[in-house]
Amino acid sequence: MSKKSFFRSFRRLSLSVLKSPLTYIVIAFIALMIILIDVVYRFEAGVTMENYGDSIWNFLIAFVAGYYDICVVTTVGRACSFIILMAGILLFSTITGKIASVFMDIQLKKNKGLKKLKNLKGHFLLCGYRDGFERILDTVLRSNPDISPDMIVLVNDAASENIEQIRNLPRFKDLQYVSGDFSEEETLNRALIKEAERVLIISDRSKNYSQMEMDSRTVLAVLTMKSLNPKLYVAAELYDSKFQNHLEMAHCDEIILTSEYEHSLLATASSGMGYSNVIRELIGDDADSGILIEDIPSSYIGKTYGEFRSFFATGSVLIGLLQNTGNFYLRRQDALREAQKNPDVKKIIGNLKKIKTLKSNDPLLVPADDFVIQPNTKAIFVKGKKNKEEALEA
Repeated sequence: MSKKSFFRSFRRLSLSVLKSPLTYIVIAFIALMIILIDVVYRFEAGVTMENYGDSIWNFLIAFVAGYYDICVVTTVGRACSFIILMAGILLFSTITGKIASVFMDIQLKKNKGLKKLKNLKGHFLLCGYRDGFERILDTVLRSNPDISPDMIVLVNDAASENIEQIRNLPRFKDLQYVSGDFSEEETLNRALIKEAERVLIISDRSKNYSQMEMDSRTVLAVLTMKSLNPKLYVAAELYDSKFQNHLEMAHCDEIILTSEYEHSLLATASSGMGYSNVIRELIGDDADSGILIEDIPSSYIGKTYGEFRSFFATGSVLIGLLQNTGNFYLRRQDALREAQKNPDVKKIIGNLKKIKTLKSNDPLLVPADDFVIQPNTKAIFVKGKKNKEEALEA
């Protein structure tokens, strides 16, 4: 800052202070206290006070501590000392009340999800609200043993008493909460979207939205999130499959078509073959059984499916591969890094076009043994609860 601009800022500040009514109130109050100190000394001099310092000491104790260290005896001295005592009590009680009010306001805003979160990184956002939300939270925690409750941030516009009721439960007491529309940038910034790692968006029924409105808000939310944090892994729920293309264009990593799953489950149940029981067991909320997905050792990337199947551990059944895992942003970064090693313009453009057309998290069940495993591929396998118990006994 230059000298000229400093003096200009100082002059502007001085003028604003001089124009403030509070400035004159403070000056009048200080002047009154000086007068009272002087009056007490004049009437108590030679009686209870030997010098002016005694009067100042009497003022400090009465004003700050709220009691008398010197027992004044004259009527005027007592009246002035009483005024000093009451002024101190009123002033400090006002200051204390203001400080308490500030802290109460901070706590209330935090409880209502109106404060910006702090000191969070790599956290999990759960956006949206509907009936049975408590069960969804339980399932999320069981399915993600690497996530503790304090790393989950709820982002929704539900009634604050509904969220408080959930957070009052002992197992959910450490949950973080941000109130607001999860499709708006301001709300997402309060949830530290740029530091988050994963997001699950469920169809929001916190208000009387139609199915089209719910899906439209989901698409808008994914677009906003990906623009704020391209590295974010986003899974989103849809009711209508006609919005699926919009989410794919927004590079949503996982799309859950609830209505299609419901219809398929009802259709398979109608056959009377027990499909629904099998499906429930496969997609159960146990993180160590059912259908599981794991990383493939780097030594098997570029090798055949048959070679990997022979390596796979007993006690589990390998059923396929999940291709193009991760997110589009990271794959683009990998392609650009590879291009720097071999700066071929056509190859760069070809790789980026290929990445753009890939289907994210594309499952390939029981491929041929000669199928070559590509990068960004994971293993899909089935593991039963009985296998887990036997492994523990062993």
